[in-house]
Amino acid sequence: MESNDVNLQGTRVAILVTEGFEQVEFTEPKSALEKHGASTQVVSQKPGKVQGYNHHDKGDQFDVDLTFSQANADEFDAVLLPGGVINGDELRVIPEAQRFVQQMDEAGKPVFVICHGGWILVSAGLTDGRTMTSWPTLRDDISNAGGTWLDQEVVVDGNWVSSRKPDDIPAFTRKMVDVLYQHKSGGALRNKGDQQGIGLAG
Repeated sequence: MESNDVNLQGTRVAILVTEGFEQVEFTEPKSALEKHGASTQVVSQKPGKVQGYNHHDKGDQFDVDLTFSQANADEFDAVLLPGGVINGDELRVIPEAQRFVQQMDEAGKPVFVICHGGWILVSAGLTDGRTMTSWPTLRDDISNAGGTWLDQEVVVDGNWVSSRKPDDIPAFTRKMVDVLYQHKSGGALRNKGDQQGIGLAG
């Protein structure tokens, strides 16, 4: 099926962020998911609004739908982890956020992560035996935690889709939509660490 024809109606995606997330890594994947019919909810530390950044400069503010303590992994089909240095560094030490991604991964649900968003996967103890990419400065963290790091625009390992930076967003969103559609349709996602499940977006 062509990606433009993919219907994600009825799927729910949680977007986990704190203050200082990279705005384009939030808005463009969110828009791509909603374009195909998925619903998204922004999950953060406090109710109200959360601040996006354009690199080092403040961007726009966005409404928070749920706090980490309110969010229930059972109610979502996938999770999106945008990057941003401040966001990634804060998110990784929040116990409720760690538990959420652990529960999503244990259930085999898609995990979409870009740039510095990968830090929480390291801190949650999920990267051992996984293959992924990220912003290059996370390479040592991922490798030291037992993961394999690749310098590719998008890497798929089982239920994970990862990318490095904003330039990779077009490939990231295409593969993200494909994997979520496969999951929604009941297709078996490849096992984690399965080399056949790793590759560039087509």
